[in-house]
Amino acid sequence: MEWDFVRIALVLVAVALLLSAGIEDARTREIANRKSAALVLLAPLWWWANGATLWPGVPLQLALSLAALGVFAFAFHIGAMGGGDVKLIAALSLWLPLHLFVTMLVVMSLAGGAVTLAMIVERRLKRGDPAGAVEVPYGVAIAIAGILTLREPILNQFG
Repeated sequence: MEWDFVRIALVLVAVALLLSAGIEDARTREIANRKSAALVLLAPLWWWANGATLWPGVPLQLALSLAALGVFAFAFHIGAMGGGDVKLIAALSLWLPLHLFVTMLVVMSLAGGAVTLAMIVERRLKRGDPAGAVEVPYGVAIAIAGILTLREPILNQFG
């Protein structure tokens, strides 16, 4: 029973951090490093509360996060993603096993498409100019996907 309380408390903190990051990105097009750092620092407590094994559980989780960091750092390198987005995804990957991380990426992609369309429509309505690059606050999509994915093991008792 006490582990459920710890898990729910950690999810609530993670949700608050993700909401804050998404709102900040929508407003300023930046995500503070402290939000990603907080997710990274809380991940070992999350692992412990969920019964992760020291071997191979923790090393596999670290490897997943390093792989995510590498892939999305490349996206940053080619200008397809912001640095705050990369750090937020890598931090979030510490909280999710591979199958849930893949689910989160799919949801993130769909939410990112919706956010991009909203930004294009907003630009067209405000300026009447659909041409040119649109700066998309992808942290919004990451936050939506992270929140939907993190809540799944807690709220879906039949999963």
